[in-house]
Amino acid sequence: MRWRNWLFDGTAQASVILVRLLVGWVFFSEGVQKFLFPAALGVGRFAKIGIPAPHFFAPFVGVVEIVCGLLVIVGFLTRLAAIPLVIDISVAIATTKIPMLAKDGFWGTMHEARTDLCMLLGSLFLIAVGSGRLSLDTTVHGSNESIEA
Repeated sequence: MRWRNWLFDGTAQASVILVRLLVGWVFFSEGVQKFLFPAALGVGRFAKIGIPAPHFFAPFVGVVEIVCGLLVIVGFLTRLAAIPLVIDISVAIATTKIPMLAKDGFWGTMHEARTDLCMLLGSLFLIAVGSGRLSLDTTVHGSNESIEA
């Protein structure tokens, strides 16, 4: 399969839009909140959990979450947009949830990690299946047969 066919594949079920809306909206809203509440969710939180250069990385991550979240919502470059979201949520899990294991135990950590795990699996799902039929990828690029390499 050529890379453009893979990137703009709109052959998945139209119901993929439900996963796109879920994943995209959570990332988009979290990105916006990094700017609205910087002490609690942006620079302050990044500094508290030990992320280096929090004044750079908090806004950077916020922009990635906003832009990629919107791309996922509208279904444009969905597979490509989901890749930085997988990296984003993997870092979030590694820096906030893994350290919780020793303090709160497995079930306490699982309770706190439920959204993070859903976002990770939802993003991986979107990489695997693409944007689905109800997406800008399909609207703008048509069917896979019309995409030339």
